[in-house]
Amino acid sequence: MSSMPTVEQNTRPAKRVRTRPKEAPGYEAALARKIKSHQARVAIVGQGYVGLPLATEFAGLGFTVAGLDRDPNRVEKLNAASSCTPDVSDLRLAALLESKRYEATADPDVLALADVVIICVPTPLRKSKEPDISYVVDAAHAVAARFRKGQLIVLESTTYPGTTQEIVLSLLEERGAKVGVDLFLAFSPERIDPGNRQFKVTDIPKVVGGVTPQCTKMAALMYEQLGVPVMRVSNPTVAELAKLYENVFRNVNIALANEMAIICQHLGVSSREVINAAATKPFGFMPFYPGPGVGGHCIGVDPSYLTWKMRLNGYETQFSHFADEINRSMPAYVVDMVAHALNQRRRSVNGASILVLGVAYKRGVGDTRESPALEIIERLQGRGAQVSYADPYVPHVSCDGKQLEAVAATDDAIAAADCVLIVTDHPEFDYQKVLETSKLVVDTRGATWPIARTRDNLVTL
Repeated sequence: MSSMPTVEQNTRPAKRVRTRPKEAPGYEAALARKIKSHQARVAIVGQGYVGLPLATEFAGLGFTVAGLDRDPNRVEKLNAASSCTPDVSDLRLAALLESKRYEATADPDVLALADVVIICVPTPLRKSKEPDISYVVDAAHAVAARFRKGQLIVLESTTYPGTTQEIVLSLLEERGAKVGVDLFLAFSPERIDPGNRQFKVTDIPKVVGGVTPQCTKMAALMYEQLGVPVMRVSNPTVAELAKLYENVFRNVNIALANEMAIICQHLGVSSREVINAAATKPFGFMPFYPGPGVGGHCIGVDPSYLTWKMRLNGYETQFSHFADEINRSMPAYVVDMVAHALNQRRRSVNGASILVLGVAYKRGVGDTRESPALEIIERLQGRGAQVSYADPYVPHVSCDGKQLEAVAATDDAIAAADCVLIVTDHPEFDYQKVLETSKLVVDTRGATWPIARTRDNLVTL
């Protein structure tokens, strides 16, 4: 018998062979190899208090880092080994420049060469107290215009929830990027505390939220090279909100401490003594201390980003808004304290000589952004006071359009003042000498607390 197939069998349609879809090029694996071997080229946009320390840490690990900054003067200084932040020494900067692992530049074309791009630009407030994200938008446009497949892009700038996907991702997708395939995009909030010697970049855990799981994985891998714990969250919005919540938490608790200080003033007791007594409880309490107001690029700004965003969503943030009101009222309260203390000594603010110690927003830095000292000086000048200031970190400052030059906090300058007002507790000031030499000291920072709790010429917040 023949085993040949019948005609009927031969006319059956051929089996359809299923072909596997073409796999995308291995961008994720290739980038991971570069990161693990520290061969990835890194571009960090913004070389200020956040970007420069991050850039030098990655450069110190062997990565080749380009520090991109739009300010040509800053770029020139950095390339001459002149640091712009106390967290990076000139010697460390010089060593990294010499090794060719770090270079500052104003040329945005370095973004096209980078495997990893980290955006660390400012996010201030407008005069209307609305977010000014123009720096983020400009950086995102620059990155998108030079995007190449296989890049990891991380936004670190503190901003309102949704920014990473609404702005950065949208611009990149317009260029044809496919997130999670040939683009890895994440948000990882900066947490640097300028001048804090206890907690530096490599001491602070990172929070990472990617647009896709692959994005989160790549961003986490990059930060893990710093040797810090990395907490992975489900998406960029969670990471954006976590940063805002951190600073809303501080803003609210500082406001509570400031209100407690006002209460203590009325009751004639020391707010610092009350807070220190409460802080002996080993659980359920965290001490915050009063001050002349909040400043800097985080605490006084970030709550407004959240308030603005939620207002667009039909919700008014009441608690953080009230805290913000208290903290913003403190400069006026401090001026009233000075006026009352002078009146007690038969001296008017009008015509009084007032020496302000410190105009930076916090001790140990030269940053005056949102500093309450500037409003305090303007208010004192508005009442007719002759105001001068001393600050080892701030050689000159503009108050109400007028330029002021720093003076030295000499014994003669302190003795000549009708009132010495401590606004920023820089460690360089000799507070013992200030108490011994001054006619009147108004201390808004507790700088004199370790020296003298009560003294005839001392008024404390």
